[in-house]
Amino acid sequence: MKSKKILLSATLIAATSIQCFSWGQKGHDTVCFIAENHLTPVAKATAEKLLGGKSIVYYANWLDNASHTPEYSYSKTWHYKNIDANETFENAQMHESGDVVRAIREQAYILNNPDSSDEQKSLALKMLVHLVGDIHQPMHMGHRSDLGGNRWMVKYFNSPKNLHSIWDSSLPESAHKWSYTEWQQQIDRATPEEEAEIIADGSPEKWGKECYQIAAEVYNTTPEDSKLSYDYIAKWTPVIEEQFLRGGLRLADLLNSIFDPHYAGANNIIKKN
Repeated sequence: MKSKKILLSATLIAATSIQCFSWGQKGHDTVCFIAENHLTPVAKATAEKLLGGKSIVYYANWLDNASHTPEYSYSKTWHYKNIDANETFENAQMHESGDVVRAIREQAYILNNPDSSDEQKSLALKMLVHLVGDIHQPMHMGHRSDLGGNRWMVKYFNSPKNLHSIWDSSLPESAHKWSYTEWQQQIDRATPEEEAEIIADGSPEKWGKECYQIAAEVYNTTPEDSKLSYDYIAKWTPVIEEQFLRGGLRLADLLNSIFDPHYAGANNIIKKN
């Protein structure tokens, strides 16, 4: 019994001491595949050229691993924007190394800057395709005090887990056992009018605040030590689907705006740089 308690304690410590970075791999692949299906031919060709012939889906999860290496460790805080319960999105303290909102703007600027080298643009693109996915994961707007839900412990089908990991992977995988291509096929069905509404006023500030509002509801309806199961999946599956779709359509709009001079989209990030 004592050994079991020690093992459980070690598991909980590991779960709460690691800052999880993003949607699980499936989520990022889905966001990028939706985006890829909405790129103009010019934007798609430009992106693939910068990525050495590979698609944006290939690099969907690249930054999660890269941020753990010495070369790119400076990007660790770029995956999220911590907002404590006593703060608002507007007045939240920004990490000195930056956050996901600022990082998206900076990488978009590099991609849109004619003076940037192809090497600089390639790195910016690898980062950007991941970061746009990150800013649509509600726990990436989570509290600083609990590391975006990493220290907010609950039980998921009687298994101890932190809230961040549930939103990263457990919820999407419980909602649908689909491949990322099946996710795209099933949820990427918005009408032109709905797409226009999703990409309207395309700015990371808007996306982040929208996600922050979802995060606030997640915290309010998921107290610590909650026992989560089927009803939780049913409640939040539509939100997961909507966030994947929003991320994909907005990423496509951003890349089209940068790479295709004939594209008439709604994105305004590059206009403000």
